[in-house]
Amino acid sequence: MRSDNYLSGGRLTHRNTYLKMTAQVRIGGVKMAETNDKECDIGRVKTLSLTPAPNEMIKPGELIDIIGHGNLTLVDKRIYNMLIANAFGPTMARQGQEFRIETHILKGSHDSNDRIKDSVERLMRTIVRVRLPDGSTRRAALLGGNDLADDDRETGSFTYTFDRRMSDMLKNSTIFGKLELQIMKAFTSSYALSLYEAVAKRYRMKYKVDEEFNLEELRNLLGVVPGRLVTWSNLSEKAIRPALREVNALAPFGVSIEPSMKSGKKILGVKLSWWAKDVDQLREAHKEVQRPKVGRKARIGGTVETVSIKGIIADLPDLESVRELGRAAAVSEDDFGDSPKGKN
Repeated sequence: MRSDNYLSGGRLTHRNTYLKMTAQVRIGGVKMAETNDKECDIGRVKTLSLTPAPNEMIKPGELIDIIGHGNLTLVDKRIYNMLIANAFGPTMARQGQEFRIETHILKGSHDSNDRIKDSVERLMRTIVRVRLPDGSTRRAALLGGNDLADDDRETGSFTYTFDRRMSDMLKNSTIFGKLELQIMKAFTSSYALSLYEAVAKRYRMKYKVDEEFNLEELRNLLGVVPGRLVTWSNLSEKAIRPALREVNALAPFGVSIEPSMKSGKKILGVKLSWWAKDVDQLREAHKEVQRPKVGRKARIGGTVETVSIKGIIADLPDLESVRELGRAAAVSEDDFGDSPKGKN
């Protein structure tokens, strides 16, 4: 069986109509958040029966709170999300169902298929563990068998399947996260994307605004490589704080992670809290999503990157030296004009 659904950056639709539960907040014509959400009736609304809004994807909760994804890069996670968005719908629960997507969608601005091949193989090697409602643990590969057509050409297609145990698990999914595609693409940190997904799954809950995790659970949630960032100071500096800065700058909700469980001076666990942003905060988040990634670290960190023009000029060769080099190489002086050009 094959599904020829394509992800083209627009609306992904099927015959079921999305249950409208919220009043939408739009900034500059772009939907940034949904407020006044009512929590879905668990067990009644099936995740795969929903229809994503434009520029949005719905990710089943079973594919968000997973254990074992620490070896995946930011690119791997983005590609996997595109594969989920492309396949999303009732057919995603069919064992053996094939899906097809054009490779240029997965490549983005990258020229070759090398990045796709590397990511696909890491996804196939990644065995994740998911805790089922009955307390048992299910193990499955994130991605099943696949074919990458036209491997050496700029255009082509990628045909793929999901692990049969993964498909069976998603059949009864009723918990999900709604991810904005622009925000997902704006992250520069793998930890930030994982935190964004985890909170997106939780922050529409009506009666829950926080959750506690021990440090091992937090590492799993963020996707920390096993054996790394074992101390609280390293975990906080390298993963938690960078993730919080990006999520709080770009997402339609605010997030905090504070130590909550201690043994003496040793931190054993944290409390993850979340809240909806007000209209002004949503407007600022939308602006930051539209801005270039260059300089974002300074902007969201409250610092200013100062560039010394005098220092730059002092490091440049004088114009006459450049002209001398040009003449020595038998290059016309006109090629240089008044502003010498060259590779940085």
